[in-house]
Amino acid sequence: MMKAVITAGLMTLLVLACGSGDAPATMEADAGMSKGAQIFAMNCTLCHGATGKLGFNGAKDLTLSTLTKAEMIALVTNGKGTMMPYKNTLTAKEIDAVVEHVRSLRSPARK
Repeated sequence: MMKAVITAGLMTLLVLACGSGDAPATMEADAGMSKGAQIFAMNCTLCHGATGKLGFNGAKDLTLSTLTKAEMIALVTNGKGTMMPYKNTLTAKEIDAVVEHVRSLRSPARK
């Protein structure tokens, strides 16, 4: 019974995250965001959250990352663990943009 409740709750969250009916409002909000922030919002927030701290499904807290830019690019490109690779989804330029956005989320001491 408890497993069914948890599964139903997770499915509800997934539907809400992916099936929002406010596409025009989202597109307007995206206009003020960098390209990297837009890509992050579309592909990464489900697990990492808007601020990079969510940690859903084992996702790392991006604000605490000590990875170099090259290591981050490799991770986004090739994926790791449950994180999918984006090499066939995003261009090298888009991966670079999202990595720059992720680096901006890190605490000042880690930049």
